[in-house]
Amino acid sequence: MLPQEVIRRKRDGAVLSAEEIAFMVGGLTRGEVTEGQVAAFAMAVFFKGMTRAECVALTTAMRDSGTVLDWSGLPGAVVDKHSTGGIGDNVSLMLAPALAACGVFVPMISGRGLGHTGGTLDKLDSIPGYTTQPDNALFRKVVREVGCAVIGQTADLAPADKRLYAIRDVTATVESLPLITASILSKKLAAGLGFLVMDVKTGSGAFMQKLEDSRALAESLVGVANGAGLKTSALITDMNEPLASAAGNAVEVLNAVEFLKGKPDRRLHDVTVALGGELLALCGVAKSDAVGRKQIEAVFSSGRAAEIFGSMVAALGGPTDLMDRPQKYLKRAPVVRSIMSERAGTVARIDTRAIGIAVVELGGGRLHASDAIDHAVGFTALAGLGAKVGPDAPLAMVHAKSDAAAARAEAALRVAYVLGEAPAGAKLIYQRIGA
Repeated sequence: MLPQEVIRRKRDGAVLSAEEIAFMVGGLTRGEVTEGQVAAFAMAVFFKGMTRAECVALTTAMRDSGTVLDWSGLPGAVVDKHSTGGIGDNVSLMLAPALAACGVFVPMISGRGLGHTGGTLDKLDSIPGYTTQPDNALFRKVVREVGCAVIGQTADLAPADKRLYAIRDVTATVESLPLITASILSKKLAAGLGFLVMDVKTGSGAFMQKLEDSRALAESLVGVANGAGLKTSALITDMNEPLASAAGNAVEVLNAVEFLKGKPDRRLHDVTVALGGELLALCGVAKSDAVGRKQIEAVFSSGRAAEIFGSMVAALGGPTDLMDRPQKYLKRAPVVRSIMSERAGTVARIDTRAIGIAVVELGGGRLHASDAIDHAVGFTALAGLGAKVGPDAPLAMVHAKSDAAAARAEAALRVAYVLGEAPAGAKLIYQRIGA
C-alpha cells in the first residue's frame, strides 16, 4: 500500500477502507509517511469529508497509535466530560469531584488554552505544586483512591493526534469536522472511558459560533464515539457570554473553590449540574437526567464535592489546605481595579471572544505555544447579559501586571460590551444530542 495512492483516492472522493486509514495513521506515527503526505491527506479530507464509518476508523486508529488505559479493576463506571472550549468555562474543576462523590470514577485528561479559549491545565497550573503531568502510577492511584484526577495528555496517549494536529495547524485544515472529531475522541478513547458527555459550545465565544455548526459537530462527536464503542451524548450550551463571572487562570480556580464552598455563579451552576445529571443517567447511576441533577446538587450542598476536590489537589502535589485558604496560594495580580462603563445602561450583547482575547493579551493565554502564562491576570465580576451597569455597577474587575496592561484591557472590555435593551429569551442549553 502506498501513501500517495490513499491520498489520491480520498482526493477523488473515494470512501477509504479501515485498512487504508490504519495504514496512513500507522505511517504517521512511525514517521514513515512524510509531513507533505500527511498535509495532502488532511487537505483531501478537508475538501472531500469522511463517512461516519471512515471517521470511526480514523478515530480508533489514532486511539491505537499509543497506550490505551484499562480501568477494568475499578468498582464503578469510568466517565468523563469534554468541552469544546469557551470563556470562563471552569466546569471541569467542579464537575469531576461532584461525579466522584456520586460514586463514579473520573480520569479526566484535559488540555491547555487554545486561541481565545482557556485551558483547564493552565488553570490547575496556578495551584502551587499541583502535578498536571503525573506518571501513570500516580494517575491511577489518585483515580482509585480519590475518585477523580484532572491531568494533561501524556506523550503515549494518541501520539498520532499530536503530530496530525501540528500539521493541520499550519495547513489551514483545523476546521475539518472529521478531523476535529477524531482529534477529540481519539484521546478520550485512549483514556479507557466507558461513558462520555460532550459540552459543545455555541455563540460569540465558542469555536463554532453558529448553532447549526455546533449541532453538526455534536452529532459527529456523538455518532462517531458511539460507533467506536464509547457511550456518549452531548449538550449544546450557550457561549454568548462568559460562563463564570471570572476569566483567567488563578481567578477561575478561586471562582471554583468559592462555587464548591457554596457560592456558585448561576449559569455556571446550571451547566455543571446539567452535564453531571446527563452523565449519571448515561452510565446508569441515575434513573434519569433529572434524578442525576438532584444527585449532583446534593453533593454540592453537602460539601462532599468540595472535600474530594481538596483531596485531589493534595494527592497530586498541591496544598492540603487550598479549600480553607485559597488566597494564600493563588497568585494575585499587582493591579486590580474596576472597569466602569462610559454610560449607564443594560448589557444587551457581549463579544465573548473579545474577552478571551483580552485575557490572552493580559498574559493569561498564549500567542505562541512556547509562551509562559501569567496565572494571576484576568477578569472577575464580569457583568452578564441583562445586567445593569453604571456608576455603582462596573462591567468587571481587571487583574493586570501593570497600569498600562490594565488600561489596554479596560479599553478592550468596553468595546466587547454593547448596551441597549435586555435580550429576551436567552437560552443556556439549546439541545441534547443522544446516542
